[in-house]
Amino acid sequence: MTGPASDHGAPPDAGAAARRLFELRSGPSNDLAGQADAVAAACHAMAVRFHRGGKLVVFGTGGASTDAQHVAVEFVHPVIVGKRALPAISLTTDVATVTGIAERAGVAAIFAHQIRYLADPADIALGLSADGNTASVLAGLEAARERGLLTIALAGGDGGQIAASKVADHLIVTPSDDPRVVKELQVTAYHVLWELVHVFFEQPGVLGPGVVA
Repeated sequence: MTGPASDHGAPPDAGAAARRLFELRSGPSNDLAGQADAVAAACHAMAVRFHRGGKLVVFGTGGASTDAQHVAVEFVHPVIVGKRALPAISLTTDVATVTGIAERAGVAAIFAHQIRYLADPADIALGLSADGNTASVLAGLEAARERGLLTIALAGGDGGQIAASKVADHLIVTPSDDPRVVKELQVTAYHVLWELVHVFFEQPGVLGPGVVA
């Protein structure tokens, strides 16, 4: 940008720069909205698992590790008063377990090992990856599928190895190579997952006779 800064406002071309940054996000955002049917199918499958007594098991590394915690707490302690609390855990929060597994079996094993010992076949596994190539997330999804869990993945870019492996029963892709954009839209995606799961619970007969929050 050029031009002197002012105490009374941004440089003259700052608005154009801001518009470019919003445009950078508009394409991937529209594409995410175009996956509405896939998102709805994932939410319905999740709601069925919850209805049958399953829990949500969420995992990711780096920034996605905090997203995993974010997802889990919103299901367990809904931010909207009156919404049904649903069981969920994040596999990223127990530092002793994560580092112990990493030291002995390698970082790629940190989620798969926990899933084998903490998850039940009735559960839901939700893996988050910025580019679809996170080895630990892929291994976690593979272990979940082997145990019979419902597997869901949020991945950026072209879905990477997670998409290629077809290990996810439901895959939602944010088509961007910018990790910031992927992060922002994955937050949107899992908020929609949360909201639509509750919509299904609030519709009598959708999941089973008399199922109402």
